[in-house]
Amino acid sequence: MTTTAGHPTTAAEPAPTYSHRQVLVVLSGLLIGMFLAALDQTIVSTAMRTIADELDGQTQQAWVTTAYLITSTISTPLYGKLSDNYGRKPFYLFAIGIFVVGSVLCGTADSIYQLAAYRAVQGIGAGGLMSLAFTIIGDLVSPRERGRYSAYFMAVFGTSSVLGPVLGGTLAGQATLLGVDGWRWIFYVNVPIGLVALFVVWTNLHLPKRRSTERVDVLGAGLLTAAVIPVLLVAEKGTDWGWSSPLTLGLLAAGLVSLGLFVPWERRLGRAAILPLHIFQNSIFTTSSAVAFLTGLAMFGGLVNLPLFLQIVRGASPTEAGLQMLPLMVGIIGASGVTGRMMSRTGRYKIFPVIGTAVMFATLLAMSQLQSDTPLPVIMAGMVAFGIGLGLSMQPLVLGVQNAMPPTEMGVATGSVVFFRSMGGTLGAAVSLAVLFGTLTSHIQSRAREAGLPQAVIDRFGKASALDDTSVLATLPEPVRRAVLDGFADSMNLSFLAVALTLVPAFFLALRIREVPLRGQGPGGPPAAQRVEAETAIL
Repeated sequence: MTTTAGHPTTAAEPAPTYSHRQVLVVLSGLLIGMFLAALDQTIVSTAMRTIADELDGQTQQAWVTTAYLITSTISTPLYGKLSDNYGRKPFYLFAIGIFVVGSVLCGTADSIYQLAAYRAVQGIGAGGLMSLAFTIIGDLVSPRERGRYSAYFMAVFGTSSVLGPVLGGTLAGQATLLGVDGWRWIFYVNVPIGLVALFVVWTNLHLPKRRSTERVDVLGAGLLTAAVIPVLLVAEKGTDWGWSSPLTLGLLAAGLVSLGLFVPWERRLGRAAILPLHIFQNSIFTTSSAVAFLTGLAMFGGLVNLPLFLQIVRGASPTEAGLQMLPLMVGIIGASGVTGRMMSRTGRYKIFPVIGTAVMFATLLAMSQLQSDTPLPVIMAGMVAFGIGLGLSMQPLVLGVQNAMPPTEMGVATGSVVFFRSMGGTLGAAVSLAVLFGTLTSHIQSRAREAGLPQAVIDRFGKASALDDTSVLATLPEPVRRAVLDGFADSMNLSFLAVALTLVPAFFLALRIREVPLRGQGPGGPPAAQRVEAETAIL
C-alpha cells in the first residue's frame, strides 16, 4: 500500500480471517506477555526494600525503577512504528525474548547498579509487550468486535496490580527457595511464563508480512529518547535533587533542546518519521491522547498512595495490603467487562471515558477525606469505585484511536497513546509522592502540637529523614504514633486531592472527543467512505 504519492511504500499480504476460538488462542499468548510487563511493575516495588538491603544499595535503589521506566517508555512508540513497517509478530517475539533475557540477568545481579542495568534491558521488552498486545488484537478483529475482548486486557492489569504486591512480598520474605535467594525468584518466575508466551505466539499468530522501503528514522528515535529521558529522570529524582537545582534545570533544558530539534526533523520526514506528526492533526487521536495522559497521571498518582496508606497508616504488611486491594481488581474487571459488551453491541465508546473520569474524580475527592481511623470497608468501597472508573476509561480510548486511524498506522497510533499514558503515569507518581513527602513533616508537627506533645518530639519530626524507616512507628509511644499516623493521613489526603484535580480537564476533554462509530466489517477493514471520515477528523 502506498501511503501518498512520493512517499515510501509499505506492502502487506492479505489479512487472514480468524474465528473466535483462534482469536482466543492468540489472545492467550498476548495476555501472558502483557501480564509479564504489568506484573513486573508491582512485584518489584514491594520487594525493593529487601533487594536493596541484600545488594547494599538502599540509597541507590531508585535507579532500579528509573532505568526500567526510561527504557519501557521510550521504546513504546518505536515498537509501534517499526511494527507498522515490518510486521507485528517479529517485534512481539523480540519483546518477549528480551524481557526473559533481562529477567534472567536481573536474577544474577550482584550489585544495585548491575540490577539497574539489567532492569533497563527488561524495560526494552516491556515497552513492546504492552503496546503491541493492543495493536495485534486490532489486526485480528474489527474495532466493534474488539470491545468484547477488552475485558481480558483489563483483567490482566487488575490481577497484576493485586497479585504483584502479594507475590513480591511472599518471595522477598523467603531467605532461600530451592537454594536460591528468595528475592531472585521475583525475576526468575518470568522465565517459564515468558517461554509459554513465546510458544503460543510463535505457533498461533499468523499475520500478514509487511515489506517497507522506508528508512528507519534513527535520528528521530535518538532525539525522542534525548527529549524524554531528562523528563523521566527529573520526575523520578527531582525531589532528591531539588526542583530548582542546576542539575534539574540543566536536564529540563537538554530535554527542551532535543524536543526543539525533534519536531522539525519529524516534520521533514513526513510519514517515514518514527512519530509522524500528521497523526496529531486527527482530533480523535490528539484529544484521546491528552485524556490518556491525564487519566494515566491520576491512575498512578492514586495507585501509589493506596498501598502506602494501607501499610503505613493502617499497619498492613505488603502481603496483607495486596489482598486488601482485591476490591480494586473487582471494580476494574467488572466495569471493563460491561464496557466491552456495550461497545460491541452499540458501536459507541465516548460515553465511557466521560463517565470514568467523573467517577475517578469523585472517588479521589472522597479519598482525600480518609483518616487513620477510617474503617477498612469504607476504604475498600473507594477502591471498587476507583477500579470502575479505570475500567470505564482505559480501553475505550485506545479502541477509539485505533478506529480513527488507517490500518497502516495503527501501530504507531496505539503505541503513541500508550506512550502518553505512561508519561502521565510517571508524572502522576512523581507529583503524588512529591506532595506527600513535601508536606509530611509540617503535617506531623501540626498534629503533634494539637496533641500537646513536648517540643522535643515536634522538633524530632522536623526532618523527613526521621521517617526513612517506617518500622520505627511500632516502637513509638501511642500519642506520638497517633500524631505521626494522622500527619501521614493529612499528607496523603492532599496528595489525593492534587491528583483528583487533574481529572477536571480530563473530563472536559473527554466530552470533546469526536466519536466515529466503531467499524464492524471484520479484518477486511472499513468502507472507504467511513475511513475517509475518520482520517479527516481534524482539529
